[in-house]
Amino acid sequence: MADRPPLPPFTRETAAQKVQAAEDAWNTRDPHKVSLAYSEDSVWRNRDTFVTGRAQIVELLTEKWRREREYALRKDLWAFDGNRIAVRFQYESRDADGQWWRSYGNELWEFDGHGLMTRREASINDVPIEEKERRIRGPRPDSERGGSFPVQ
Repeated sequence: MADRPPLPPFTRETAAQKVQAAEDAWNTRDPHKVSLAYSEDSVWRNRDTFVTGRAQIVELLTEKWRREREYALRKDLWAFDGNRIAVRFQYESRDADGQWWRSYGNELWEFDGHGLMTRREASINDVPIEEKERRIRGPRPDSERGGSFPVQ
């Protein structure tokens, strides 16, 4: 099994690198690419859905990005300890009817010694917004990397 650096135990710098790598991957909206950051038997709670393993992760993400069009995400490191990282995030997307949404959430991550995520628990709330209220458009520009994204 190949390592997926950075590896635990995390420092502030390596935890922030892990968070930015996750944000970058999720902004590709490529379920297969995203799934490679997770162990073969990774366990997820995503809202009210529970999945186990990469195949189910790919299914969940495929359906997610079918519904959540023009998805764009920002993640911020909240806390870390050993092999665990807590993240807060925001993303925006529109549905098939054209309604824009801003989704706020928190994630708890746990990693194995190879740097693969073995557990992900996500709590997410959705707020309808007007298109003119959008703040997140595409991947984070280099000039914003390392900065926190304000909650609004």
